[in-house]
Amino acid sequence: MSRVIGLYHSGPSGYVPLSIDGLVKRYPGSSRNAVDGLSLEVSVGEIFGLLGPNGAGKTTTISVAVTRTRPTAGTVRLAGTDVAAQAARARRRLGVVTQANTLDRSLSVWENLYFHCRYFGLSRREARRHSDELLERFGLAERRDERVDRLSGGLAQRAQLARALAHKPSVLFLDEPTASLDPQSRLALWDHVRGLRERDGVAVLLTTHSMEEADRLCDRVAIMDHGRVLACDTPGALKRNLTATTTVRLRLQAPPPPALLDQVRALRGVERVVNDGNRIEVVTAARDGLVPHLVSAVGAGLLDLSVSEPTLESVFISLTGRKLRD
Repeated sequence: MSRVIGLYHSGPSGYVPLSIDGLVKRYPGSSRNAVDGLSLEVSVGEIFGLLGPNGAGKTTTISVAVTRTRPTAGTVRLAGTDVAAQAARARRRLGVVTQANTLDRSLSVWENLYFHCRYFGLSRREARRHSDELLERFGLAERRDERVDRLSGGLAQRAQLARALAHKPSVLFLDEPTASLDPQSRLALWDHVRGLRERDGVAVLLTTHSMEEADRLCDRVAIMDHGRVLACDTPGALKRNLTATTTVRLRLQAPPPPALLDQVRALRGVERVVNDGNRIEVVTAARDGLVPHLVSAVGAGLLDLSVSEPTLESVFISLTGRKLRD
């Protein structure tokens, strides 16, 4: 099996918190693999994004890694522990935050943390102290005695993140954690996730449909489709090195004549031209030197011009031919 460049990224000591090697999962009755030979590693303190449309295999990969589903073939190791062979031991090394609120709604915020600590073997004294520390760290101290079903979505996600870290896991899985949050709560959660790198050294595997989230939060991202990784690198490198497109939008005084559209299409580097009334959208793989030629071709009829740089969304489209949510 060929391996995608950039998937392997272990630290200088060789210790790898999360290692996935040749993972295959096929569900009974299915004619194809949900995950088809996936291999990747996530390093200490790394925030690693797993991107792909619905059905790409992201959720199945997470399900195997957190011991909810057994693999058909291949191995997943958490801090060196095979999750299939030693599931109970592996669960002590992982934390999970999902989009859905999985807190115990009959308990207060503090009780959710305290009983989680006790479940993982902390003494009563240690559990009380650690729960108090987590409340302070995640800005929940004033809500300690409040039932979690009365929390806003953003506060509930903070409480879930605090609980997921209560037993000091090696790997934290974030499965669409901000999908239902308002922009302010989303930014606040991003700050807390970034803080894991400096304070905890936790390896983070994030699945998301938000390209902005992946671009701003992740150290590396892997783009999946049909159970396989198509590309893996830093967001910046993916945008630079793959055939991501730049879009130049021009607004004109009047609808352009066919001859002008033909002239624009003939310019070097132009891949596609879309005309909508008095607007032209020019798609190009590289815009170096193109904008001056466009301005010259349009002449005095140009009212406005804007350039949209390559995004992870355009990288994904160039690799798969479809949008992330398709």
